[in-house]
Amino acid sequence: MTALTRTPRQDGPQRTAGTSVRVPKRDAGDAPFIVIWEATRACPLACLHCRASAQPLRDRAELDTDEAVALMAQVAAFGRPAPLFVITGGDPFQRPDLETLVRRGTELGLPVSVSPSGTPTLTRAALAGIRAAGALAISLSVDAATAAAHDGFRGVPGVWDLTARAWRDAAELGLKVQINTTVTRDTAGDLPAIAAQVRDRGVLLWSVFFLVPTGRGRSLASLDAAQTEDVLHLLYDLGETVPVKTTEAHHFRRVCLQRDALAARGVDHVAALGLGPLYRELRDRSVALGLLGRPGRVRRPPLRVSAGNGFVFVSHRGDVHPSGFLPVPAGNVRRRSLVAIYRDSDLFTGLRDPSRLGGRCGACEYRTVCGGSRARAYAVTGDVWAEDPSCGYRPGSFPPSGGAELAEPGPESRSASGPAALPNG
Repeated sequence: MTALTRTPRQDGPQRTAGTSVRVPKRDAGDAPFIVIWEATRACPLACLHCRASAQPLRDRAELDTDEAVALMAQVAAFGRPAPLFVITGGDPFQRPDLETLVRRGTELGLPVSVSPSGTPTLTRAALAGIRAAGALAISLSVDAATAAAHDGFRGVPGVWDLTARAWRDAAELGLKVQINTTVTRDTAGDLPAIAAQVRDRGVLLWSVFFLVPTGRGRSLASLDAAQTEDVLHLLYDLGETVPVKTTEAHHFRRVCLQRDALAARGVDHVAALGLGPLYRELRDRSVALGLLGRPGRVRRPPLRVSAGNGFVFVSHRGDVHPSGFLPVPAGNVRRRSLVAIYRDSDLFTGLRDPSRLGGRCGACEYRTVCGGSRARAYAVTGDVWAEDPSCGYRPGSFPPSGGAELAEPGPESRSASGPAALPNG
């Protein structure tokens, strides 16, 4: 999963110009920036990376309509500005009450978005229905640059065509669109071509998910630390052309800070940081596609939000997790309020304390802006507090020759008139 950026208004936080990392205006210990609700695990697809190992039929134990409305009331109880509320799955269109839920969430003052699957339920009429009910945005998945490769990744033929049609329909209906892309060792080469599609068709945000080995994703080959670093620097470059964010690659914030510091000093980042062959290959492909060298937008600084620290996930059965990729429950909304679980549970308060981090993450000077993927650390080691194995940075090794300063994060722009980022599905 992942998270669409809001349009600022007078009562929302303001972004500090020129900062490399943004922070939510509200204290992350008081309220999450975003709440993800897994409305169902039912989904007819067989995606290779699915964290939920989705199933064809709905679970009888999932939250019913009244319980879902009660959950949204709990989210509204965090106060203003209200957290973003994203309805995901499985395929949320498998729930016949989806429009009702979107409408009730909107009436409660929540900025509601939907993260559907590319299935036959994803019709123009269905999109029009949630838009009329108040949905602000949807996220769609594009995991390869061709129909054959994407459908292979999703496990069902025809998903590419359904997604392309929904992308067009959503834009015409006034829904903002976020595109989610899962990057693995086998799909990284497609990133420039996908970025070109994002540029040409237009999106609110492109979210690149760095695989966490959970669910079906255990069978896929993740990038190693050096490859991850190369891809993160490529995404930084692409930020001059397309609005891009990462999911479960929190060290992208470190990369942005380092690249901005080197650029301010006129230092060649490739040589200074020792970037590898994957970066050079992907950059060459991006140049060939006209994605680099002609800045067309202001780079979007990443937002300092992570599992349990501005982010909370509620499962289809009401279990509360710091992230959909971190299957450690801290409580259940059927027995305790989401507000109490988020603010007071040992797991969530611990995740907001960087002194709990171990290994290189605990020793790193970027631990307060990054902190590593707690989901990946847990999936690989069984220890929530372990270092993130996808990061190869040696604490204290930047700047290479001294003199670069770390920028302080600036507040995130946010209002009820538009969404921030949706989960990757």
